[in-house]
Amino acid sequence: MTRAGVALAVLGIVAGGTAYGAHELLHRQAAQARRRIGKPLGEDPPPADRHWKKKYGAPVDLLLLGDSVAAGLGAEKPKHTLGGRLARGIAVGAERSVRLRTAAVVGSESSVLAAQLASLPPAYRPDVAVIVVGGNDVTHRVPVAESVRHLAEAIDHLRARGAEVVVGTCPDLGALRPVPQPLRALGSRASRQLADAQRAVALERGARVVSLGDVVGPFFITNPDEMFSLDRFHPSAHGYKRTAKAMLPSVLAALGVVEEVPFGHHAPGVRGSG
Repeated sequence: MTRAGVALAVLGIVAGGTAYGAHELLHRQAAQARRRIGKPLGEDPPPADRHWKKKYGAPVDLLLLGDSVAAGLGAEKPKHTLGGRLARGIAVGAERSVRLRTAAVVGSESSVLAAQLASLPPAYRPDVAVIVVGGNDVTHRVPVAESVRHLAEAIDHLRARGAEVVVGTCPDLGALRPVPQPLRALGSRASRQLADAQRAVALERGARVVSLGDVVGPFFITNPDEMFSLDRFHPSAHGYKRTAKAMLPSVLAALGVVEEVPFGHHAPGVRGSG
């Protein structure tokens, strides 16, 4: 939230004699949100990279890219991170073991996806890659066109490596209770605009898409004490459980394990999917 006041003021202020006052209000609200949130979790999520459920046989290589949600910040144990939850869900659903690799980095914007991909060994070929990114793009006022350009390049790179790709779109920042109104409403609008653009470009590039604002956003809005961690900004263990459960159908579909996916899931080339 370091530049959320500037970011959302630019998005929310249109013109006129009230513009200065509105800017000052949002600036004060952003500072208030920063004080409320702080950094009680640090910046190091639990290390979840390992070979999960080895007894299940032939492994699936799962890659996590993106920001703090993809990295698992807010979870207390490796098995509670998004990657850990997905790995165990894949193992049960596909009856295969899972080798998890997390290249996601806390605080990343979409522009950092290229560096995350560059950090991978040249010979590494994931079976499926999950990307969750966008929240920091919104708070740092990155233009939507720039954000989705970086996402498109990452998807193209992964598909060139032979990986199936599942994109979890930008979460709805309107669920962040520590952020006061009207800043929260502006963040909600901006995050949904980015999510819509991410969905469109990901589908064009052949990736599957899970609209997180639709499939898990309501749970975070109605049950914030349960779904958020100590900082009330990142998911809790239960929040990651819900998020992984929501994303799992598209991940299994990408692996060819299932065909049908529920509401909020979108497949490339399928009109009206999800």
